[in-house]
Amino acid sequence: MNDFWPALTAAFALLGQGDGYLRDIVILSLQVSLTAVAVATVVGLPIGAVTALFRFPGRRVLVVLLNALMGLPPVVVGLVVYLLLSRAGPFGVFGLLFTPTAMVIAQFVLVLPIIAALSRQVMEEMWLDYSEQLHSLGVSPLGQLSVLLWDGRFALLTAVLAGFGRATAEVGAVMIVGGNIDHVTRVMTTTIALEASKGDLAKALGLGVVLLLVSVAVNLLAYLLRELSRLRFAD
Repeated sequence: MNDFWPALTAAFALLGQGDGYLRDIVILSLQVSLTAVAVATVVGLPIGAVTALFRFPGRRVLVVLLNALMGLPPVVVGLVVYLLLSRAGPFGVFGLLFTPTAMVIAQFVLVLPIIAALSRQVMEEMWLDYSEQLHSLGVSPLGQLSVLLWDGRFALLTAVLAGFGRATAEVGAVMIVGGNIDHVTRVMTTTIALEASKGDLAKALGLGVVLLLVSVAVNLLAYLLRELSRLRFAD
């Protein structure tokens, strides 16, 4: 406990000085996570919407699978992606292992089920309220999908933010596929683990504070969006 307060003070001093080492790590972390979440959103929202609106063979299996994959162990995902991208793997020819792209792929795999499953729940609840009206107006299936995506945009953003929260907090998968290479693939979570193991608590706590602030900001934004969506539907 005697080491905690001096380390915390040093951490805030580093943040106040705009330490370049920490700044580069934070920027890379946000770039990787935002890219993974953006791609997962483009893929996951349609999957969630189609699963919520339409009935097709294997739908229940897909729903169960999406819900189950929300709890994917990051280290297992990292290992699988590592094997796929390694030189002996099917995608080794692209040379993606130990690059930020490999970390984006690993985070995409982790985030996709979260966005797809949560968006399915949102769209399914909306469909109960909208289905009769849309059918009576003769809206096409594509039109129905567009209406629900637009009207549910605030609630769906909370699913995206949940995925972003998972991505920024992830350490196991990106450690395996990224290698935690300095100035190449070193992100906040892997740096915290590394600096803590080296005994440099100031840097570890400094990045921990930034990560905590990102988490608080994401959760606050998700809360505000939920409230906005609730007030909108109440009106």
